[in-house]
Amino acid sequence: MITDPDDDQLTDRFERDAIPLIAELYRHAFKLTRDHADAEDLLQETAAKAYAAFGSFRVGTNLAGWLYRIMLNTHISAYRKQQHRPALQFTDQFSDGQLLAHSRRSSGAGITGTAGAAEDIALAGTSDPAIVSAMRALPEKYRTAVYYADIEGRKFKEIAALTNVPIGTVMSRLHRGRKQLRSVLTDVAKDRGYLLPEAA
Repeated sequence: MITDPDDDQLTDRFERDAIPLIAELYRHAFKLTRDHADAEDLLQETAAKAYAAFGSFRVGTNLAGWLYRIMLNTHISAYRKQQHRPALQFTDQFSDGQLLAHSRRSSGAGITGTAGAAEDIALAGTSDPAIVSAMRALPEKYRTAVYYADIEGRKFKEIAALTNVPIGTVMSRLHRGRKQLRSVLTDVAKDRGYLLPEAA
């Protein structure tokens, strides 16, 4: 796959200029969430949104303020969603995803094995052939990033360590992988009656 040199320059600029500032926002994220794990999640979501919109950032304006605004808007949106979410009900039944995650943990898959083997286990547990096909069609580096972030729920820092690439590269791969999946699965979602926002 041919990569656009402008994308590489954007990723380099993001790693150099934005990543250090995002790390400095942790104190503000903690003030908003009052929880260390939630603050880290908020920063990760902020980084992903900032990377996706970084092409529209005007050089010479206040980058820290721009990042803070993204973080604040992300927090407000998550808070509003939480308010509209129904209360959780405890149940004695487990979903297929929970059982798969438990079997992976207890068998050690995904921890000591290769990412490819863990991906195969996860994909084998997915009953939807359209999703499996879309994931397998992704270039390996994108598929690995999407797998670690969206299936295993790992943080950018962990994925960077596992794949031995900088955090900015992880965000770039994750952004591009999700974008490719979205374009492939949009028609499938519409056929099944899901309403997608225009931005998606």
